Order: sequence, then C-alpha cells, then structure tokens
Amino acid sequence: MTDYWKTIPIAHLIVQILERRDGLILDNELISLIEQDDQRPSLQEFNRELMNLEIRGIIQVKYIKKNQRRISFIKEDQTFLAIGED
Repeated sequence: MTDYWKTIPIAHLIVQILERRDGLILDNELISLIEQDDQRPSLQEFNRELMNLEIRGIIQVKYIKKNQRRISFIKEDQTFLAIGED
C-alpha cells in the first residue's frame, strides 16, 4: 500500500466541517476535528485561515469566553456595517 499525504487546504477542511456541523462549531472542537483528519496546523496557521475566511465573508468568528470562540457561517441575508456607516 502506498503512503500519501492528504492535500486538502485547511480553509476547505474548515468549510467542510462547518457544513457537517450545521454551520456552527467551537474553535477547540474544530481543531480536534482537523487533527482527526491527519492535519496538524499550527495555531498561527489556523488563525490565519479563520481570518481569511472571515475577510472573504464566509464565516464569522465571535469570542464567547476569554479563550473560546464560536465559528459560524454567515447567512445570505446577514450584512455588516463598515466603519462609519452606523
């Protein structure tokens, strides 16, 4: 049997996991599910991918406790105001 590496980008993996979890997950659960998929991103890589997905308008990350974040899909009818638009 041939050994090979999985080459699924972390961002795609995050989106797939969110789809399986109905669009809502906590960050520590997400990290453990990514690690179950034989990927071990550093905390810096994980945070960078979350930030990129949030900038692209795919997900929203909110702190619910000091060291815990809630990650969810942004709904189609959900909009955000830019600075100075309120």
